[in-house]
Amino acid sequence: MKTSSARAIGLSLLGVGALGVGALGVGALGPGCSPGQGRPPGHGFEAPAPVDAGTLFVLRRDGGGPPADAGFNGRSLGSSVGPTRIADDPPPPLSGGTLLVTRDGRAAVAADPDRDRVHVVDLVSRTVTASLALRAGDEPGRAVEDDAGRVHVALRGGASVLSVDLATRTVLARRPVCAAPRGIAYDRDTGLLHVACAGGELVSLRAATGEVTRTLRLDRDLRDVIVQSGQLVVSRFREAELLTVDASGEVVRRVRPANADEFPGRGVGLGGRSGVAWRMIAGPGGALVLHQRAIMAAVQITTGGYGSTGRCQTGVVQSTVSLIGADAPVALPSLSGVTLAVDVALAPGGQRMAIAAAGNAPFPTLGQVFAFSLSELPSGVMGSCATVQPVGGITGQAVAVAFTPDGQLVVQTREPAALVLPGGAGVTLSGESRGDTGHTLFHANAGAFMACASCHPEGGDDGHIWTFQPIGARRTQNLRGSLAGTAPFHWDGDMATFTDLAHDVFGQRMSGGALAPDQVAALERWTTTLPTIPASPVREVGAVARGRALFADAVVGCSDCHSGAHFTNNATVDVGTGGAFQVPSLVGVAWRTPLMHNGCARTLRERFTECGGDERHGRTAHLTEAQIGDLVAYLETL
Repeated sequence: MKTSSARAIGLSLLGVGALGVGALGVGALGPGCSPGQGRPPGHGFEAPAPVDAGTLFVLRRDGGGPPADAGFNGRSLGSSVGPTRIADDPPPPLSGGTLLVTRDGRAAVAADPDRDRVHVVDLVSRTVTASLALRAGDEPGRAVEDDAGRVHVALRGGASVLSVDLATRTVLARRPVCAAPRGIAYDRDTGLLHVACAGGELVSLRAATGEVTRTLRLDRDLRDVIVQSGQLVVSRFREAELLTVDASGEVVRRVRPANADEFPGRGVGLGGRSGVAWRMIAGPGGALVLHQRAIMAAVQITTGGYGSTGRCQTGVVQSTVSLIGADAPVALPSLSGVTLAVDVALAPGGQRMAIAAAGNAPFPTLGQVFAFSLSELPSGVMGSCATVQPVGGITGQAVAVAFTPDGQLVVQTREPAALVLPGGAGVTLSGESRGDTGHTLFHANAGAFMACASCHPEGGDDGHIWTFQPIGARRTQNLRGSLAGTAPFHWDGDMATFTDLAHDVFGQRMSGGALAPDQVAALERWTTTLPTIPASPVREVGAVARGRALFADAVVGCSDCHSGAHFTNNATVDVGTGGAFQVPSLVGVAWRTPLMHNGCARTLRERFTECGGDERHGRTAHLTEAQIGDLVAYLETL
């Protein structure tokens, strides 16, 4: 442990024994550690104590954190996932945040995107009282409760909000809102539902009637929405940016969790760029954001190069939380051994927190659910990590967490589909298996404390620009709708087949070890069937038509390389950007800015600047600004 003027904390772990929450004392952290002091004021939370960077913080029960092997015990991921299964209808990527406990604590509502169902569980009798069947592909997600005994569920694939009467356990209505609903909030002062959509729409509607009262058009990739002091705070998924929208519909603030590069000289291979906000929830005085950090330092592409070094047990992508209130964001350390954290919940009082780390499911001793107090974590610490103790008794893959009004923890799992209730009791939601080996491998800790989904959340991409040694800057590529039939893979076209990709990236760089041929086939099947995000309706029909004509124009030449169903000829071409790179698919291109192999184009329009190469990359120098705008409008529809 680094001790130079380091102030650690005398910590008490709010542990969960058999899922009953209770306080457990903690011994000293180790030599040179003394109680921390200081609580940054103004953000509404009981703030963690600021400490020096470079320190390992351990919240522990028995005088020791996870062992060096952290539960792997020499086992590879391939040997830990059981017999290979390939589902005829592949289950959707994990999104987290699918569990709601009602305000009176008597019921839980669990959205089940694997089976397109919504389950209602009586928490008193511990029985399923309703299992509501939806349409195929509805993919139910976030849910909120209003003041009239109704629960409203965002249907991610169904373009609608589903309203359920809790008293009768019946569906009241299905209300279209946008192409890709993601987050949903209820404003008790106005009786309005607010729905955040991936396409950028923020739709407000009356909870009682479904009447739409306002539709705002914000940035793409909206994720969650909460109500704060008469304003709306909306998160963006990949950027982890929070937009504050006032009563008039104006965006009055934009803020992101702090990056490690804002603290020069304080990193020890941790920290980095904040992004991928898996979940944002309301807390006292602000928002609590569960997000990732991706390192900015050079990454080796050798065996184990994406993995943990030393005690912190985090890969090049780390899970963490940030507190964002009226003042500057409060940065918390990276969480050691917490792989692919997809959901977070706060207990009443706003201090105790639970996190679901779905990536640890194949290795039970790693733990999947972690419960602790916010005040136990040091703040302002970049380049540091904290080890938090896991909750025991979880079978299956933890995908969502929630607290009851009296502070008891409820966990939702998949495979099996169940709720784990306080005291360790389990309630089966469905006996139908939706197991798929490809889905499991994609979302699992491969061995380097990261999963495929860490860089490709929900099957897409994190928007991060990596510096790989020795090849240089490379932007994470998107997998949705554009992987099948596009070999060779990677920007350099150096992976001839998917088997090569699995062997080199998954098996070696991510420390996943060798996969059997049928496991590679399962992973390939699942990743190559990922759908694109549903597109919002076209607003500028004329511009799109003109852009389509320009794209197909032989003089402009876009379609010379970007042809076929995937808009790529799979060639490796030098277009004046510093070398020969794969022609990327343009399917869903509007969702994956920044663009180009090095991410130099922050927007589609910037691709048509010097960053995008010379006249070998489409002959566009003669086009007017209006024509470039038409091309962009067309590309946004692909």
